[in-house]
Amino acid sequence: MSQGIINFNNDKVPDLEPIEKEVKFFVFVRNDDQEVIGGIRAICFWNTLHIELLWLSEECRGKGVGKELIDSAEKFAVEHGCEKAFVETTSWQAKPFYEKMGYHHIATINDRPKGHASHYLTKDLK
Repeated sequence: MSQGIINFNNDKVPDLEPIEKEVKFFVFVRNDDQEVIGGIRAICFWNTLHIELLWLSEECRGKGVGKELIDSAEKFAVEHGCEKAFVETTSWQAKPFYEKMGYHHIATINDRPKGHASHYLTKDLK
């Protein structure tokens, strides 16, 4: 099935970046005791940085650590040909944080998960 969609996509967009060019990566922050206190899990494909997960411990929130993580991930992504960034976050998570980092809200799905909302944001990296 996966090969079927790959073939379909390649027929429609012949110069589409091949799936094997995907670059998965992580960015971590550690405290003085070398414990992980924050991190990002992301993937670069189709000229886009996809932030899959961002987590910050309570001890480092509000201290610029999140900005450092985003800046590092975006720098890595640009070095790997990304021109855009994309992230999904939920109503109880980090929408205001991403907006502060220059991300623009493009869509919301209400009641996903039930009683909450999923927000989708993007940013030009050029």
